[in-house]
Amino acid sequence: MTASAHDIAAALRERLPGLPTLKLHKLLYYCQGHHLATFGEPLFVEPISAWDMGPVVQDVWAHEKNAGPRNAGSNLGEAQLNTIGYVLSRYGGMTGIDLARLSHGESPWQRANMTRRPRGSVTIQNEWIREYFADEGAPEVADEEAVLDSAEVSAWLDGALARRAEPLRRDDPGEIRARLVRG
Repeated sequence: MTASAHDIAAALRERLPGLPTLKLHKLLYYCQGHHLATFGEPLFVEPISAWDMGPVVQDVWAHEKNAGPRNAGSNLGEAQLNTIGYVLSRYGGMTGIDLARLSHGESPWQRANMTRRPRGSVTIQNEWIREYFADEGAPEVADEEAVLDSAEVSAWLDGALARRAEPLRRDDPGEIRARLVRG
């Protein structure tokens, strides 16, 4: 199920209150890239364009400039939420400027930028994004794979269905670190 970039933007803002516009658009780009590489389909339907400042979802930018952010009303699926969580864990600590510089060094933006006029925009093709994130932009794999203890995983997942009925809460980095250290 493909969502709207507005829904993804709302989910990003929910997890990162006060998210600046520049950083939002770079995180949308990274969400789209990692989702395309992992699942072979777009996370959201709106195209991403190459602008002077890097990748931008023009539809989101134009709407928010004129009317402000949309409220999230969509039910995002588990894969979509996992993509958002992954991107925030990997890129969330970086500034918008850091992310703009990073994206300028990546082939999808560079490829679109080759035909872009100054202060203009050119669509970054989803296939270019997918290819990049499936290869060069893929997370590095550790030399040794983690060994999962099935009893530990079962204990961790025990009660997961019941917890889905509970109100959503923010991820707690300390709790996540503690689970990783225990494993």
